[in-house]
Amino acid sequence: MKKQILACMLSVAASLMTAVAIADLSPVEAMSRAELSAISVPKNGQFKYWSADSMAHKALIEYVKDVTNKKSPNFIPVRDRVAVFDCDGTLMCETAPYYFDTMFSLHRAFNDPDYRPTSEAIAAGREVQALISEHKPLPAELKSRLNKDIKYPVFAGLTDEEFSAYLKHYIDNAYEEGLTNLKVGEAFYLPMLEVVSYLRHNDFAVYIVSGCEREMLRGLVDGIMDIPAERIIGTDFSYVTDNHSGQKTENYNVEPAEKILRGDKRTFKNVNANKIIAIKREIGRRPVIAFGNSDGDYSMFRYTAENNPYRSAAFVLLCDDCERDYGDSKKAAAVKAAAEQNGWVAVSMHDDFKTIYGEDIKKTN
Repeated sequence: MKKQILACMLSVAASLMTAVAIADLSPVEAMSRAELSAISVPKNGQFKYWSADSMAHKALIEYVKDVTNKKSPNFIPVRDRVAVFDCDGTLMCETAPYYFDTMFSLHRAFNDPDYRPTSEAIAAGREVQALISEHKPLPAELKSRLNKDIKYPVFAGLTDEEFSAYLKHYIDNAYEEGLTNLKVGEAFYLPMLEVVSYLRHNDFAVYIVSGCEREMLRGLVDGIMDIPAERIIGTDFSYVTDNHSGQKTENYNVEPAEKILRGDKRTFKNVNANKIIAIKREIGRRPVIAFGNSDGDYSMFRYTAENNPYRSAAFVLLCDDCERDYGDSKKAAAVKAAAEQNGWVAVSMHDDFKTIYGEDIKKTN
């Protein structure tokens, strides 16, 4: 039986290696994390990666200039300049082939020789890989198995230091499957990094409000955008300690030198209306500008843009670029229709972005 499980593991790992394995370096590489972190747009706005005739870009500039002008009736004091961003599909790649947290979990489950997935995890992993490699959606039942058998348990038992080191090695060495010479830790949208920099230089407090697991997101963003860890809000998982397992932590005091370990339960899923709850709980102030890319961000848009005492705005990215990225025309059309209906600013990745990851980054299929 052990030999059969090992054989299955090797089979799944082989199919997953293209998605997360360390690739051979080619002559042309993407911008490094250090180069990405150096992307800067000053207060007066000098963008490099947006199309010159982009109406969305012009709308952003007009909005920021208006609300930061002390003579304007729409002036927003610095303390209330709160900007919120989704992450996957808004700040970085989510389709080459799938969401960062899922790909990272699959890497741990099937490419780490020190980890032994269960037979249930192997079966789920095989089905997941077959679908995401063809950019097909995962059925709800398979998502449930992916969570229960792979995403929840794979990092349980690691300390923060161990998890951070493991994450850093992954983002520094693993490559995106569907794009040439692009490491997963470098797969940020260059035009959106400019937006973050521009808002920060205009004294906006920038928060990331994502469905991605919070600690993964903190490590991924660290060194790219100057956003403090406490301004990164995501899905949360449980924690335990060396000697504590079953009882609630509120009824337990740690012993001297006892370590905090990652648990195997999800305690808060930061999607849809939960994003509003998280913003209310962790920021305590209403955002005045929001950025997202899907219906999972609509609640955040409405909370930002409807009945706000300040002039507010919501920008929604359309995944309409099927040449430089793995766009979805049907989804883009639906999101664009929602933007038009609600008065949100639609951002066309195809038309408004002069480049996405850099001119040398190409699709592999």
